Amino acid sequence: MNKTKLFFDKIKDIFMFREGGDTDNYLTPPVVTSGSILWGILLRSAVMIIIIIVLVLAFNKRDLAWFGVFIFWFGVVYPAYKQYTAFNKRLSVLEEETLCGKCKHFVKESQLCSILDEHISKDNIPCDGSSWEANMELF
Repeated sequence: MNKTKLFFDKIKDIFMFREGGDTDNYLTPPVVTSGSILWGILLRSAVMIIIIIVLVLAFNKRDLAWFGVFIFWFGVVYPAYKQYTAFNKRLSVLEEETLCGKCKHFVKESQLCSILDEHISKDNIPCDGSSWEANMELF
């Protein structure tokens, strides 16, 4: 049972099907970022396109290509949408609960301090507040 769970966890990691969670707000660097979501989209797209082309050409059924579009939606686009919405919810919580979230040097899309080029988390404020400047767009 444990080996099976480990196998499926490894597959999720390879194809980036992880949605992340609130624990990413405490990890430095976080597991799920906008870059990991994009990497998952590219990897799943390449695999799905190759599989669809091989199946259509192997069975010589060009009518099945439309079925490939639906498989592409459920295998690539929908998981990416779910990951991105979970990512944005998590970042909204991080932005509200940390000092860095209100700083003008905070880059929300990458969960990064632009001055020190470090990922922030609830437990890790890179500059310890010494380089903090208010983001006037939020006020």
